[in-house]
Amino acid sequence: MKLPAADLALSDSIRSIPNYPKPGIMFRDITTLLGDARAFRRAVDELVQPWAGMKIDKVAGIEARGFILGGAVAHQVSAGFVPIRKKGKLPHKRVSMTYKLEYGEDEIEMHADALVKGERVVLVDDLVATGGTAEAAIKLLRQMGAEVLAACFVIDLPDLGGADKLRAMGVPVRTLMSFGGH
Repeated sequence: MKLPAADLALSDSIRSIPNYPKPGIMFRDITTLLGDARAFRRAVDELVQPWAGMKIDKVAGIEARGFILGGAVAHQVSAGFVPIRKKGKLPHKRVSMTYKLEYGEDEIEMHADALVKGERVVLVDDLVATGGTAEAAIKLLRQMGAEVLAACFVIDLPDLGGADKLRAMGVPVRTLMSFGGH
C-alpha cells in the first residue's frame, strides 16, 4: 500500500538515477516531486517558510527547473518572477555574468529591466552542488542593485560545498534535503 505524501519524507519523492549524465554521478531527479501534487505543494511551502510574512519583491529562478519552482514560489509569496537564463535565450536588453565551470566558462543573463534597484529578491533553483551558477546569479542580482534575501533549493549536495560558498557571500541558504556524494 502506498503511503500518503504527507506521511512520507519529502526526499522519498526524489528519483535517483545512477551514472547519469556520466559514470559515477548519481542524478537527483525532481520531476517525480513535481508530478506529486502534495509533495510539490509541500516543497514550495517549505522553501519560503523562513521568509513568510517578509516583503519579497521578486523571486529569481535559474533555468530550467528553477523556473518551475521559482514561479510557484513567486505565486505563493505574491511576488514577481525573474528568469535567469543561459546566454542568448532572452529577447530584450540583457545584463550578464560569466562564471567558471570545471572546464571552461559559461554565462547567465537576465533582462536589464527585470529589477528595480533595492528590490528584495529570493533566488530559487532545484539543486545546489558546487554553487557556481547560483553564485553567478547572486552576483548578477546584486550588480542590478537587488538585495538578495536568500537562496532556496530543494536539494543540497553538501560534499560539493556550494551552499557553504553562498553562505560565505552573506546569503542565507534554505535547502529541504541533502544527499551525500555527487
